[in-house]
Amino acid sequence: MMKLRYSITSPFVRKVLVTAIETGQENEIERVKTNTADPELAACNPLNKIPALTLEDGSVLIDSAVICEFLDHRKGAKLFPRNSTRWPVLSLMALCDGMMDAAILRRYETLRPEALRSSEWDQRQKGKVWNSLAELERQAPGFGDRVDIGTLTAAIMLDYLDFRFAHEPWRDAHPKLAQWHKAFSARPSLQATLPAD
Repeated sequence: MMKLRYSITSPFVRKVLVTAIETGQENEIERVKTNTADPELAACNPLNKIPALTLEDGSVLIDSAVICEFLDHRKGAKLFPRNSTRWPVLSLMALCDGMMDAAILRRYETLRPEALRSSEWDQRQKGKVWNSLAELERQAPGFGDRVDIGTLTAAIMLDYLDFRFAHEPWRDAHPKLAQWHKAFSARPSLQATLPAD
């Protein structure tokens, strides 16, 4: 059985869990709850980051995009297209991964002692997210009901904003994106993996 080092609040881990569900592999993965300060994690990933997936042969895959593509490849490439749509899908995933990176950095900033926090740093990261939300609003009418790693990552990212930054509502300024998200986030894989403290 494969082993996934995870945290219940990480949107990158959630992307792996959603992929596992969407490809029918959730019962083939043992979840190992992991704190990134745990020295044992460095044996799996010298970057001390999650997710990290230990395969049945003992080898380890790191980075959510790599792990998701591996899982998808095992089951016939449902979520990572192999045709000309591949590049827009991967680009959407990369945009939303970058938004999650910026949002996580903002979250970490709130955990620093108040005297060490930088409002300038926070605003720079917030700007990345909100600039990208505008781009997603532009793209949202084209999402339709397609299910791929791009649209799944977009939904996961928006849920993370709701989870950590509910005081900064994004829906009013992005109605097309909000409408798409409301319908798409009803997917069982997304409902089963909602973040919680």
